[in-house]
Amino acid sequence: MPADATIPELLRAAVAQHPDREAYVHGPARITYAQLGRMVDGFSRTLLNRGVRPGDVVMLRLPSSIRFAAAYLGAIQVGAITTALNGRLGPVEQQSIHDRTEPVLVLDPGHPILAKAFSAPPVRLDDLPTVLPNDPACIVWTSGTTGHPKGAVYDHLAQAAISRNIGQPTIDGERRLVVLPFAHVGFMTRMWDELAHGSTVVVGGEPWNVAEHLRLIRDERITMTVGVPTQWSLLLEHPDLAHTDFSRLRVAAVGGAGIPADLVPRMRERLGCPVITRYTSTEAGAVTSTVIGDPDEVVSHTVGRPAPEVELRVVGTEGEDVARGAIGEVICRSPAMMRGYWKDPELTAEAIDADGFLHTGDLGRLTDDGYLQIVGRIKEMYIRGGYNVYPGEVNAVLAEHPAVAEVAVVGVPDPVMGEIGVAFVVLHEGRDAPTLDGLRERVRTELADYKRPDRLVVVDEIPLTSMLKVDTHALRKRYLADIPVPEETS
Repeated sequence: MPADATIPELLRAAVAQHPDREAYVHGPARITYAQLGRMVDGFSRTLLNRGVRPGDVVMLRLPSSIRFAAAYLGAIQVGAITTALNGRLGPVEQQSIHDRTEPVLVLDPGHPILAKAFSAPPVRLDDLPTVLPNDPACIVWTSGTTGHPKGAVYDHLAQAAISRNIGQPTIDGERRLVVLPFAHVGFMTRMWDELAHGSTVVVGGEPWNVAEHLRLIRDERITMTVGVPTQWSLLLEHPDLAHTDFSRLRVAAVGGAGIPADLVPRMRERLGCPVITRYTSTEAGAVTSTVIGDPDEVVSHTVGRPAPEVELRVVGTEGEDVARGAIGEVICRSPAMMRGYWKDPELTAEAIDADGFLHTGDLGRLTDDGYLQIVGRIKEMYIRGGYNVYPGEVNAVLAEHPAVAEVAVVGVPDPVMGEIGVAFVVLHEGRDAPTLDGLRERVRTELADYKRPDRLVVVDEIPLTSMLKVDTHALRKRYLADIPVPEETS
């Protein structure tokens, strides 16, 4: 299909080319591409009968499911814009999204329209409005820890660019296991890619379960799957691992958080397939990726090199390019980016500068070989006694401690130093907790002494946002509420 094809055109081509191939698998439910096309046509007819027109917003409050996918495609086919609510968002966040998008239709699981919408008489092609490649297809929301998520708008052209720049995670006929919520950018902006490659999407259970993940890999002949480091760590320690056939798994991807140094080689050895990592954001679409064949150290300690159509820079506070190895803000420019924030030109102008570069808010540095290392968020950087500390750097060092399964360093206010670092640590099962002095010494041997954590808090789990990233806001709030008795540091 040409790069300026629309998603409805891709769907019709997929139905024609491989009608009997499975499009979606969810529990006992399975549908082929022909059946998916029929569901979408029925839903499109239902929307037209209800007066939904191009440019209207349709809101999905549905769990990840076949119905979610068919409703999304049906809305796109009539020129509507789909916005979806992640169930993990709070009431204030959800209300904020509803008020700003003013949807003409809100679909909850119990909505009466769902009983017959997908089996309604199929819409005729002549009855459908013209959908253009630059028409908005979806609004994807940031995780919104402040109560006001930002809505990134993507059109068909951007989704096509994402597909061109997504790299090695997709090949024709892929059987992809998806464990992220469908409301996530990882699904909402990949519809073009899934249809173009005739992929089979296998929907993981909600909530995520290790045994079910392994069963799906085994029983559904999965060729590609993605997970955050915590998920992969739990999977590698599960007793069902020994009984799971990974021979069809072509590649495994890990991302979304700092990667412990030993995780990648363990994954590669136990799964018997290459491991890659990627970096993007809700607003960026596609940025960097490692590739099959990159050494384990590169996959563990970098997020790869820029995708072919991505211009990547690391800049200082005045917008100047910093030297290789120096830390600055990661900015990028590509056709895969969002087109802007939903009905918020001022916020869009803050994120995308006059030259078209998206300011990600992430801090990183480029290695001599051109690989990108992420060291944290600008908002997460804290200033200890006048010195900048980047939590991502410290996390990477502490994650190599044999007792540490997960770690997140967060800056908190301090009356003497201005801010100090608190290391929240999840222990490997059966391991004794490390001492604060031991962690501080480990950091001192690799980083500046002022980057050593000042407090240690052992927790059962690290809280995640709805986008499965570390919820530093929740950790900081927890610490300030508890104010544990500190161990002495110097």
